[in-house]
Amino acid sequence: MSSPRGISRRNVLKGLGTAIALPWLESVAPRAALAAAPTPPTRLAFFFVPNGVNQETWTPKREGFRYDLTPALEPLARLQDHVSVLTGLTHDKGRSNGDGAGDHARAASVFLTGTQPVKDSGRVMVGRSIDQVAAEHLGGSTRFASLELGCDRGRDSGQCDSGYSCAYSSNISWRSPSTPMAKEVDPKLVFDRLFGSSDKQENRYARARRDYFRKSVLDFVRDDTARLEKRLGQTDRRKLDEYFTSLREIERRLEHKGTIESDDAGGFPRPHGVPREFADHAHLLSDLLAVAFQTDSTRVATCMLASAGSNRSYPTVGVPEGHHELSHHQSDPHKLDKLYRIDRFHVELFTYFLDRLATIPEGEGTLLDHSLIVYGSGISDGNRHNNENLPVLLAGKGGGTVTPGRHLRYARETPMCNLFVSLMDRMGVSLDRFGDSTGSLAYL
Repeated sequence: MSSPRGISRRNVLKGLGTAIALPWLESVAPRAALAAAPTPPTRLAFFFVPNGVNQETWTPKREGFRYDLTPALEPLARLQDHVSVLTGLTHDKGRSNGDGAGDHARAASVFLTGTQPVKDSGRVMVGRSIDQVAAEHLGGSTRFASLELGCDRGRDSGQCDSGYSCAYSSNISWRSPSTPMAKEVDPKLVFDRLFGSSDKQENRYARARRDYFRKSVLDFVRDDTARLEKRLGQTDRRKLDEYFTSLREIERRLEHKGTIESDDAGGFPRPHGVPREFADHAHLLSDLLAVAFQTDSTRVATCMLASAGSNRSYPTVGVPEGHHELSHHQSDPHKLDKLYRIDRFHVELFTYFLDRLATIPEGEGTLLDHSLIVYGSGISDGNRHNNENLPVLLAGKGGGTVTPGRHLRYARETPMCNLFVSLMDRMGVSLDRFGDSTGSLAYL
């Protein structure tokens, strides 16, 4: 058992093509770390949804604590004290500002950059995203500087929205102004990345063996696990057992939900492909991200529930029509009702992730207590394609640096980038400004 470079607070179990990072275990922590009573790190994640929301069923009327849970926000009921609703925030650079049509592409590209994208068929140029600013400062402490996830594969070439590159519609994370961070949509590949070794050839062979013989990654670290368990106290044994149980459950669902295709690694077949049901897909990605945070494999992540302008239908909630099509509602009550159903369903998916974090103990609280999770869209109302008064949720306590559970209403045209500056401060990253920010965001 050893710890890779940069992972000082965690232990790693190793086997053939396998590296399983573990949650914090006091029984095997260095004495110096125990004496210092280490404070759990703060994690940062951003969830993006397209096409805006139905504002009538989204925005609470009451401000402050115990805000009224509107129909779209009702799934947050059991976690209301952990989630704040922020209204009044604006992304001015999502507006045309002389560039004409292309609101959806701009909405995604500006979401974490605060920068107007260049509308040019020959090049891609937008600002660096705030998650990658955080990853640059914090990534050296974890195995992965950041994770980029999504439910739509998307494209990074060609035009997708009125002359804008598809890269703008498909990505919210940008390593540089011209380089998006490609998101992973296949939960199986995310799992392999989190629990595979750094040796690609060994990792590929071991992965094929696991799938062919229906083995768990835990079977490949059995010897290390047996040695570790002898050193653990009762509390840590229970914690380890719960963690391993969650991994086995994820593996079971990956095998059950995936489609079987052949792989060229020794002719072994392996489960591959995303789940057929959208909710299953989003839940698996959420579970994997929760594990990545739990094991301190990364502290920064993004997740696009759908690409900008997505016309996905939602038959499971009674919406066979496309989302983008419905967002041009023209105040039609039937379309608005179906938009509300989509908004509520998206919030249910987000709540699932928050629930996962809230059930994982860490330090004196939970993983959710030591996180900052932003959910929102770069468009407010899909019919108007406007970029002011964006729908934004902020969950978690940021290690005690944020007071959640409130509806905070900010002055019209308050830059969304002010929120990013404030979040970076709580992540230990000092920024004078970011994008079109005018300062930090008060009252968090």
